[in-house]
Amino acid sequence: MNTIGVRYRTTIFGTSHGPFVGCTIEGLRAGTPVDAEFVQSQLDRRRPGQSLLTSQRKEEDRVEFTEGVRGGAATGEPIVAIIRNEDVQSKSYADNARVPRPGHGDFAALRKYGGKSDLRGGGQLSGRMTAPLVVAGAIARGLLREREIRFYAHAAQVGRVVARAVTPAEIETNVERTPVRCADLDAADRMIAEIEAARKDRDSVGGVIEAAVTGLPAGVGEPFFDSVESALAHLMFSIPAVKGIEFGAGFRAAAMRGSEHNDPFVVESGRVVTATNHAGGILGGITDGMPVTFRVVVKPTASIARPQRSVNLETMQETEVVVTGRHDPCIVPRAVPVVENAAAMTVLDLMLVGGFI
Repeated sequence: MNTIGVRYRTTIFGTSHGPFVGCTIEGLRAGTPVDAEFVQSQLDRRRPGQSLLTSQRKEEDRVEFTEGVRGGAATGEPIVAIIRNEDVQSKSYADNARVPRPGHGDFAALRKYGGKSDLRGGGQLSGRMTAPLVVAGAIARGLLREREIRFYAHAAQVGRVVARAVTPAEIETNVERTPVRCADLDAADRMIAEIEAARKDRDSVGGVIEAAVTGLPAGVGEPFFDSVESALAHLMFSIPAVKGIEFGAGFRAAAMRGSEHNDPFVVESGRVVTATNHAGGILGGITDGMPVTFRVVVKPTASIARPQRSVNLETMQETEVVVTGRHDPCIVPRAVPVVENAAAMTVLDLMLVGGFI
């Protein structure tokens, strides 16, 4: 199932080392603005080869709208966007079907698809498939910007380095000033050192991405199965390498009493707000008008150059594998814009379903 969304529907297609990756987007009325320059700017933030902290695969990641967009606006027909794969080195993945890489989806995909799927570069299981998510999310952000709804994310943790708490304004000002995309610039320097140490050790590190959505009105979302939490979690867990999510106080709530966790209602400038935001802007699965805040855990990149134990599936003998190719020693910096834009996909869909747009 490669489709997500009820009213704003995105279908992704392609593979990491095929001719292209892309998406089909449905649900936009004819005449809806599509800002191709903004979409490209978000893809540029995600693309590889930006620094020594990322994969050295060189891709321009130029988006091409082949259908559904004319003169900077949606035609009302499905939008088709493709991003061509240009710098592929498939020889590094020649043995994936014989000796699966630890931490990757090779073995699971072999069992699911019977050896018929394309495993080069991870195939459809690759982080490359997040590029179409950025396209769909950036288009959604364009519509939501008109309603003063903003999306912010930054690297709150890389390996053992934890950033201090920051505001959305600090994220907006600082996030692109450092290759790790951490709004705490002091912590950012330590994060760079943490990633460099792992890279030199032929290893990798993971981290935490902290995000906030501001400007959402109260009342968005549904109880239970289409709650804001469940909708956001669905898309966040669709990002390869994401292994956990929490909203507001999250797991810290386990050590809090109700009197500590409950957010008191107060009046500020004539509107009802909460004095704290432990709920992360969501009550009963529905937005309460406060910023929606969440954090996602990103695992260490599975592709490392250290020898690892695996199994030769032809001989059923244990063996050793060394992953070659070009890989990110830490995927967190490039995942920051993916989280922002994937969140926008979810928010636009929930607002369309709820009749807010």
